[in-house]
Amino acid sequence: MRHQGRCPGRTHRRRSSHLSEAIGVESGHKAMTRPRRLSGYRNVSLTLEVRRATLYRNLMKWVDEVPLAKHGAGRDLSRSAVLALLGSRGPTSRADIARELGLSPTAVSQIMRRLLEQRMVEEVAQAPSSGGRPGSLIGLVGGAGRALGVKVAADHLAIVNVRLDGQMLSSTTLAFDAMAPDALPRLAAELATHTHSDPGLPKLLGVGVAVPGVVARPDKGTVDADVLQWRRLPVGRHLRGVLGLPVVVENDVNALAVAEVLYGHGREADDFLVLTIGRGIGMGIVADRSVYRGGRGGAGEFGHVPMDEQGPPCQCGRHGCLEAWLGEPALERIARERGVIGPRQGFAALVTAADRGDRLAAEIFADAGRLLGRAVAGAANMFDPDRIVISGEGVAHWIHWDVAFRAEFARRQVRGGDGIAVVLHTWDDSSWAQGAAALVLAAPFDLDGFGGEQANLVVARLHGSVEGADGTVD
Repeated sequence: MRHQGRCPGRTHRRRSSHLSEAIGVESGHKAMTRPRRLSGYRNVSLTLEVRRATLYRNLMKWVDEVPLAKHGAGRDLSRSAVLALLGSRGPTSRADIARELGLSPTAVSQIMRRLLEQRMVEEVAQAPSSGGRPGSLIGLVGGAGRALGVKVAADHLAIVNVRLDGQMLSSTTLAFDAMAPDALPRLAAELATHTHSDPGLPKLLGVGVAVPGVVARPDKGTVDADVLQWRRLPVGRHLRGVLGLPVVVENDVNALAVAEVLYGHGREADDFLVLTIGRGIGMGIVADRSVYRGGRGGAGEFGHVPMDEQGPPCQCGRHGCLEAWLGEPALERIARERGVIGPRQGFAALVTAADRGDRLAAEIFADAGRLLGRAVAGAANMFDPDRIVISGEGVAHWIHWDVAFRAEFARRQVRGGDGIAVVLHTWDDSSWAQGAAALVLAAPFDLDGFGGEQANLVVARLHGSVEGADGTVD
């Protein structure tokens, strides 16, 4: 079994310890000890060899002499490490691959030869040279595979097809009643129409499902979602049985964070928070390039941080949660109470009033921005991120939150917010579903075992060994 508290997005960090475990590099030298998180259910400490460079040299002596290392259920660790680096950093030269992963030039040449033969990578450009013959940059072949991603909302489905390199091929939105008694069979039937083989599209590797709820294990896919009225719903098991494909299910904010690690801000920062605003409030926690899930998959329920037990009711059944003050339904209620919008008008009317300069509407958003800034400052004081990524449907009207949020965030920071960037994610209606697709596309880059057996089956399909890779799991 592998540790369940971390999601994919793992790249070159700690690769040396994984590789040395896989091929049994040992040394009698003593050196410093530092905490390391390994692929297990507990944290352990791993005594490092004199320096990482020394370990790399010892390691490569073995890599050059033995077949490529295997990890877990037959995973080709060296090849997965290279794919992980290319997936998170983009096109990279052979020399940089060797340097980042601590691999010898011989080992890199061997791995690249296999990946090029399998048409999983390609030479995409010439690398800048400081002298001598310029090398080529190696990038993923987007056409090597694709994933189907679906975001399940209370009243609709958003479905996308996404290539291995993150390029979206198609997008569609369908009406859907998630609270209907037959919601799960209907979801399976709808997805089945999108999973047929198409000679004009890359090979389908699997299906990712993003839900507004808690998923204890993404490879199992049992969902608890208050907003959908789902209790212990076996989403993953049912979809695998109907579709005959690997299926990974995850909380929608965590799925967005996975996509950021692979294709977005994770290419520039190792530690960041993904804050989503819209009907609800959520947070994805990325630490050392991995999404932290917690012991039972519930980490990041930021909208349910208790603010005032005498506050308004929340959809979770409690009172005074952050989301009960700042979610779109909450702001709509406040606007109605203050006479900014009429009794039959909704949140869009509040945004329109703020856009045209209505003072009372602007005050509602400013109050919301201050409260959100205070709460996010608490999270930043705890996690010390490099940046905070603002995402979700609320990005469309963030301009009305921004000034008050930034002022309160800086004021409440232990260090005045020094060095923590606040950036906006470019948002459209397909973004949630693209995050769902990233759950599948991350599998070849996942050395920490987030996707469990489903990730192994995705990799088998990517490598062409589709027999038995139908997603079946106990």
